[in-house]
Amino acid sequence: MIVTAKIENIHDVLQSQTGQLPPEEIRTVTVDDALVDTGTTALCLPMKLIQQLGLRAVSRRQCGQLTGMSNGRNTPLFDSTIQGYDCTIDVYDVPDNCPVLVGQVPLEMMDWVVDLKNQKLIDNPAHGGEHMLETTNRL
Repeated sequence: MIVTAKIENIHDVLQSQTGQLPPEEIRTVTVDDALVDTGTTALCLPMKLIQQLGLRAVSRRQCGQLTGMSNGRNTPLFDSTIQGYDCTIDVYDVPDNCPVLVGQVPLEMMDWVVDLKNQKLIDNPAHGGEHMLETTNRL
């Protein structure tokens, strides 16, 4: 399923909130063809978009892909918005010929459920239309 995703450089957002950067200078990318992929864990962006957003990778992690294992680069802290819900999340790079991949972790953080029958994202029915994160209370 395809969704529109807006991704912002969170460091720019924070600087804008403190008056250090005009809002129009926040580095933002809107992608109309992000692929919701529940077989993917993270939010994955083509390297050209990561560079356009102005952040560098800070660590590497093994990533399993259809073509085999690769050494993915982790770039921290982007603000991602899909259908009005947002989350702040690290991203991993994919080759420039790959689409933006919206994996299970960002879906969970934004409280979206995949409706396979209708090919769309829906509010989590367990939360009665409220956008929330689940935690375990085992104190």
